[in-house]
Amino acid sequence: MATDAPLIFDNRRRMAVRARAVARGIAQSFLYQHMADELAERLAYVSRDFKNVVLMGPIAAFADQVLDGRTAEVTANVMLDEEVLPYSPASFDLILSAGTLDSVNDLPGALVQIRRVLKPDGLFLGTAFGAGSLHALKAAMLAADGDQVQPHIHPQIDLRAISDLMTRTGFALPVTDIDKLNVRYADWRRLVSDLRDAGASNAMNGPRRFNRSVSPALDTAWQTAADPDGRVAESFHFLQLSGWAPAPTQPKPAARGSGTVSLASVLKKSG
Repeated sequence: MATDAPLIFDNRRRMAVRARAVARGIAQSFLYQHMADELAERLAYVSRDFKNVVLMGPIAAFADQVLDGRTAEVTANVMLDEEVLPYSPASFDLILSAGTLDSVNDLPGALVQIRRVLKPDGLFLGTAFGAGSLHALKAAMLAADGDQVQPHIHPQIDLRAISDLMTRTGFALPVTDIDKLNVRYADWRRLVSDLRDAGASNAMNGPRRFNRSVSPALDTAWQTAADPDGRVAESFHFLQLSGWAPAPTQPKPAARGSGTVSLASVLKKSG
């Protein structure tokens, strides 16, 4: 798919860190377990049946948990490239994605493709790491870099931006929300290991810039930020996405700002 999007991410590196996460046992990642729990909870609100389902990316390892016994023809593709979907238009009535859309170069293009491969009135549920994640690690790395600041953590999308994108890319009845998970770490190395387990480590374009010689400075920065128990509170922010492929039978949304509708009530829409 042709795109003028800037190449922030190296796609080969994205796939390499994902493959490493799978080899490390991504089904044991507590970050992916959290995302799987959220998807399963949101899907539980949907009373309709789904015949053709695709799980995009490492969330495929949690297919049984997320689908919870629903009868469907399931396509699970751990190493899927979200920017070049290998599916025909209107192929699925449910698409699930977690933990990868925050690191695609052309997010609008990826969302458009997801909508196109949904059948009319098909449902997309997604989860992505959002702005505000890893604030403690960013601060520690910034302090450790001193005068030689380097980009160790890729730019993150915020809730308002992803909300606008869901509308602009043609989803009907889009709903976006955010949930946060706080974890306390005694050592930044454990945090980095957890990111590797989730395939969420640095996949930015360009040369590797982390120099192990800064590790002592990073240790110092981490210890400086620690609480009396010797731990630093880190945050993971998860953008929760829901949208339907347009269909003539769908209700029309109210004017923006005219009322409040819960995610649960939208997902309860019958087929």
